[in-house]
Amino acid sequence: MASHFDVKRQRGFPAVAMVCFFLLYLPIATLVVFAFNAGPSLAVWEGVSLKWFIAASNNSAVQEAAVRSFAIAVIAATIATAAATMAALATTRTEPYRGLTFKYAFINQPLMVPEIVTAVALLIVFSRVKAWTGYSGLGFIVAAHTAFCIPFAYLPIRARLENMDLTLERAAADLYATPWRAFRRVTLPLLWPGILAGFMLAFVISLDDVVITEFVKSGGQDTLPTYMLGQLRRIVTPEINAISTIFLAISVLVVTLFFLISRRKV
Repeated sequence: MASHFDVKRQRGFPAVAMVCFFLLYLPIATLVVFAFNAGPSLAVWEGVSLKWFIAASNNSAVQEAAVRSFAIAVIAATIATAAATMAALATTRTEPYRGLTFKYAFINQPLMVPEIVTAVALLIVFSRVKAWTGYSGLGFIVAAHTAFCIPFAYLPIRARLENMDLTLERAAADLYATPWRAFRRVTLPLLWPGILAGFMLAFVISLDDVVITEFVKSGGQDTLPTYMLGQLRRIVTPEINAISTIFLAISVLVVTLFFLISRRKV
């Protein structure tokens, strides 16, 4: 009988893993350290200071881009989570049938297609819509982020539904609860951690997005990531490091909360 294969016990695996993690996180650690550099250099350490964080907080362009980014992320994540919840209910609270696999693939399509392809497709469609309607507001960015974030919200919600015991829902139906009342009183409270986890994941994906935003946005609609990209094309200062560090802290916090909420048992 063949022995159980465990990749973690293979010779050299720990060393390879440590090298990979080192190469992955060393640039991030360097960025965070030099965000606290007192001098303007990105290579020479001149002492500890918070001046670049203060400079970023006092920068009106950064403030405007940050408010815009958070507004877009909240709206897009809310709509994406609502759509993902309905899609998860429709694909889990039903008997298997032909075409269900296609629906899974269709919902998760943004995850399987390179983001640049999605961005170019949205650019082509939205450019036609802008030409027809004359409208070029933030609604296009919200729509693009919503479409891209739906599968990220769908996965934890669907996983939560699949792990839920159907006994309570069936008991509610036996007690003559309407489908809506059973959902509101039984399913939704049990599903709420998955919905919250899906919202947070969609929020951080929208907040950090660069490629789709860069293709879809109009003039004067920079989000914080696209603003930083534009600054990198001109001159790099530790102020960009400070903004990146704040973004990293927010992302780590949201992803940690997502992990803690999604691992809660039903």
